[in-house]
This record gives sequence, C-alpha cells and structure tokens, in this order.
Amino acid sequence: MTSQVDPGFRTHARAVLVLGLPLVGSHLAQFGLHVTDTIMLGWYGVIDLAAGALGATIFFVFFTFGSGYANAVMPMVATSAAAGDEPEVRRATRMGMWLSIGFALLVLPFFLFSAPILAAAGQEAEVSALGGAYLAIVGFGLGPALLVMVLKSYLAALGRTQVVLSVTVSAVFVNIGLNWIFIYGNLGAPEMGVRGAALASVFVQLFTLGVMLAYAVWLPALRRYDLLVRFWRPDWGALRAVNALGLPIGLAMLAETGLFAASAIMMGWLGAHPLAAHSIALEITAMFFMVHMGLSNAATVLVGRARGRRDIDGLRAAARASLILSMGVAVATMLVYFTLGEVMVGAFLAPDNPERAVIVPLGVTLLWVAAIFQLADGGQAMAMGLLRGIQDTKMPMVIAAVSYWLIGIPVSYALAFLAGFEGVGLWFGLVVGLMVAAIALTIRFWRAVGTG
Repeated sequence: MTSQVDPGFRTHARAVLVLGLPLVGSHLAQFGLHVTDTIMLGWYGVIDLAAGALGATIFFVFFTFGSGYANAVMPMVATSAAAGDEPEVRRATRMGMWLSIGFALLVLPFFLFSAPILAAAGQEAEVSALGGAYLAIVGFGLGPALLVMVLKSYLAALGRTQVVLSVTVSAVFVNIGLNWIFIYGNLGAPEMGVRGAALASVFVQLFTLGVMLAYAVWLPALRRYDLLVRFWRPDWGALRAVNALGLPIGLAMLAETGLFAASAIMMGWLGAHPLAAHSIALEITAMFFMVHMGLSNAATVLVGRARGRRDIDGLRAAARASLILSMGVAVATMLVYFTLGEVMVGAFLAPDNPERAVIVPLGVTLLWVAAIFQLADGGQAMAMGLLRGIQDTKMPMVIAAVSYWLIGIPVSYALAFLAGFEGVGLWFGLVVGLMVAAIALTIRFWRAVGTG
C-alpha cells in the first residue's frame, strides 16, 4: 500500500524542520539563560532573587520591543538573498543594527536612573535599590543583546542556523561560569550578588556578539555580503524600510508580552498562592512556546525566500507545512500538560514545602487550561511568522493589540472577578485573546496569498 502523504508536503516539512529545529534549540538555550540566573540568585538570597527577577522582567520588556528590528531583518534578508540581491541583504542587516543601537542608547537613561522609578512604583526599598543597581549595569547589555538578535536573524535567513544554536548554547555555560564568579565572589572577584548577575549578563552578550560577528564577517561563504564595509555610512532608504517593518513587529510583541504581564498583576490580586501557581505555570508554558517560536522563524525565512523567487505555489506549500507542524507540536504539548502537569509543577517546589498542597493543584489546573490554548498560542505565533515572511506587519500589530488588550484582558477580568472563576477564569480570558488573534492573523495571511 502506497503512502498517502503528499511528497511535496514531506519536502516542505523537512525544510521547516531542518531550519527550525536549531532555532528551537537556540530559543530554549536563550530561555536557559533566564533559568540559570533565577536558580543561582535563588541560592544566593531571597532579596537578590526578587530584585533580579524584577530587573530581568523590565529588561525583557525593552528587549522585546527593540528586537522588532531583528525580526524585520529576517524576512528582508531571506527575500533579498533568494532574489540574488546581495546589496539589499547588506543594507537591511546594517540598518537593522543601526536601529538596534539607536534604540538601546535612547532607553539607556531609564536603566541608569531606574531605582527611584521602582521606588515610586511602590516596590520595597531594598528591592528598589538592588533592582535599580541591576538595571543600571544590565542596561549596557541591551545594545549588544539586540545586535546579537539582528545577527541571528541574518544568519538564520541565510540558512546558518547551526551556528546560532551552538553559540547560544555556549552562552548558557559562559553565563553559569560568570555567575559563579561574580555573584558569589569566586576566583578573587568581589561578591556582588544581583549586581554580579547583571555584570555576567553584559559579558555574556558581548561574548555572543563577538563570536556571531566574527562568524558573519570572516566565513568565506558570507564575505561577499561585506557586512561591515563602510558600516558608519547611513543608508536612509534602508533604515526607513527596516523601521517601517520592525516597529510594528516590536509593538505587536510588546502587546503579547503586556497581556501576560497584566495577567500576573491581576493574579496577584487573588493572593500569593494563585500568583505562585500562575508564575510556575507561565514558566512551563513559556519554555514549550519556544518550540513554536523556532518553527515560526523558520516559516518566516521559507516564505520570505519563496517571495524573493516569486514562487507563490512554493510559498503556500511552505505555509501549509509550517501550520501542520505547529498544530502537531501543539497537540503533543497538550498531551504532556494533561499527563505530566503535576510532575512539572511540583518540580518548582521543595518536597517539604508546606504550601505544595495548595500551589501544585492550582498550577496543574492552570496547565490544563494552557493545554486548551496551545492551538491558539501556536497558531497566532505561526500566523505572525508567516505574515512577517510576506512583510505584512502593520495590520497584524493592530490585530494583536485589539485581540490581547481590548478582548483578552477584559474577558480575563470579567471571568476572574465578575463571574467568580478566579485564576482559571483569568487564564480562559487569555485563551480567548489568543484564539481571536490566531484566527484573524491566519485569515489575513491566506487572503493575502490565496489558497491556491
């Protein structure tokens, strides 16, 4: 009996996986940087952990917004490279780097003077002081971190995803070593606590940037792009093009990040135990979401390449394969949440913690709700990646803002507090917002490219 699987689908699915799996690994490794900081600061002290968590959350908001330019570089480079337009590859990447540097310099004063802002926002005095000290140091790492994202996008668009994975994994181990030195004061270094974690983060970003840049500039196969030749020379046309594509991407990503930040604030209104369960469940779902992010990046590149070749049939086929694979990952993740929820949530709490009996069951219930929104969350991430591939970002930004802020958050509030479903209701509101975004974004993509 012959296979009923379309050989064309197998070809495109293989292309998505070859490109996407290293990017999945890279995103997971990037997530590992956050996890190692949390664990090592937790071993050092509760106040330093709280200050580091607060500072890292604020840093991530700015990083998410600023990385919109890197996400714009990816489809632009993929399309230009497929069309054989080498100067356009160089122009888009360099102006993406320019915009990233400019954004980092623009927001640096906030990082330097964040302590009084945190205090005015009602944080405890010691947490405000340490959180401000953390941000004053880590702010200098935002520029290198955003440049790393641009180079990752550039290399991924050119099919060089293995080096992206290797360097990101290496950075995790460098981060562990530098944390051990600077947080705890080993090898003759001063004991710096949360300040040491910030300093380690800056050094890790500089290390990653140095390796990525060396690879991008000196690899013989990439030298023809002359990435840094006359880097100081402005290219206003390319800069406007990258900004027009990247700013809406950054705002859309900020809208989604804000959705989950707002959910944490509302969950805090329900008490410490619901907030703890929410934080644990969100950490687990964020880790699994990295798989969707990697596949979405691969879809952006493959659709962008097909667009550059003017291959509309290939573009549609790559999109279908990407969506089917994303749905498969979502279903597999749902099974994991339903069967291993208690094990995963329990791993975040000590076995003798007396609060386990309250937090674990609530965390497991939230993961069951998260299982329901897997299809929605994976769907909106994939649809957003496909739209970036055809360089459609302004309307997706509007769709994201409306879905998350005008629908998701109000529904969360209504279900949690007005209907009395509390934490479960709040998460069902997230499901609604993500589902609306997934449906609207997917419809927009297929209307733009046709169904073939």
